[in-house]
Amino acid sequence: MRILTIAAAFVLFPLLAFAAESFPWAYPTPPPPGIAPSAADRALVRVPGSAKAYTPAQIENAFSAVDWFPAEHPPMPAIVQYGNRPTVRACAFCHLANGLGHPESASLAGLPTKYIVQQISAYKNGTRIGFSASMASIAKGLSDRETRQAAGWFSRLPRRPWVRVAETKDVAKTVVLNGNLRVPAPGTATEPLANRIIELPLNVARTKNRDPHSGTVAYVPMGSIARGKLLVTTGAGVTIECAACHGAALQGIVDVPSISGRSPIYIFRQLNDIRSGRRRGPDVGSMRGVVARMTTNDMIAIAAYLASRQP
Repeated sequence: MRILTIAAAFVLFPLLAFAAESFPWAYPTPPPPGIAPSAADRALVRVPGSAKAYTPAQIENAFSAVDWFPAEHPPMPAIVQYGNRPTVRACAFCHLANGLGHPESASLAGLPTKYIVQQISAYKNGTRIGFSASMASIAKGLSDRETRQAAGWFSRLPRRPWVRVAETKDVAKTVVLNGNLRVPAPGTATEPLANRIIELPLNVARTKNRDPHSGTVAYVPMGSIARGKLLVTTGAGVTIECAACHGAALQGIVDVPSISGRSPIYIFRQLNDIRSGRRRGPDVGSMRGVVARMTTNDMIAIAAYLASRQP
């Protein structure tokens, strides 16, 4: 039995590494230390429509999330706005004050409170592995009370369109900045999109400034939305219809999360993480059979179609 256990571990760990290494477009790698832009500039930064102003250093402060439009949401709990030093970043630093996040994080807005609490627990016990170690560290530093406060706050936020999906053959060459943010590379060079999804800020400066009014555009392969619709609505002999668990409008049922209108990069990561074993636990037990026969192209198509729908 001991030999079998050790052997299983050697099978699992390469799978976990393979998941991220095989799809660098879905698991953006942080840049080497030293190439991140300095946040020490004292010049004030503004975004359209807000009376607020922050310095770059304030915008990059992980323990005091900027809040450009405080009247648009309920008052933030302290854990959401300020975190808890030294390991628990402010939740809104990554997931934004609108809860919609960026491709490298996740959209929490409108998710059931119980579901968010379950995911924090999964990060704590290792049955859910993020593509960076930060979320596990944050989860382990959260008290039960802080978890409930954050989950309840995000669950009350409204969902709204945040990503525009466009089919294309070619896409701008990109680079990954500090914080795992993918942006167009300097210049006008392009490259074939091939079997990838490339999701970029609609406005790079506003996204860097954590503007909750500026979303993303996701470039997906030609024909992927139609293929994704077939898979999502019929199973296409590969899987089951998503509506069976996520509801006719794909906007969730009770504690099952909504899946429409979300970042396709994020959707792809979750499908791939369940298929590869990075994401386990009883809350995704039924999903293992759902993804078992999916190819990479199937997962890309499903992610493209779901992202193209209204949230």
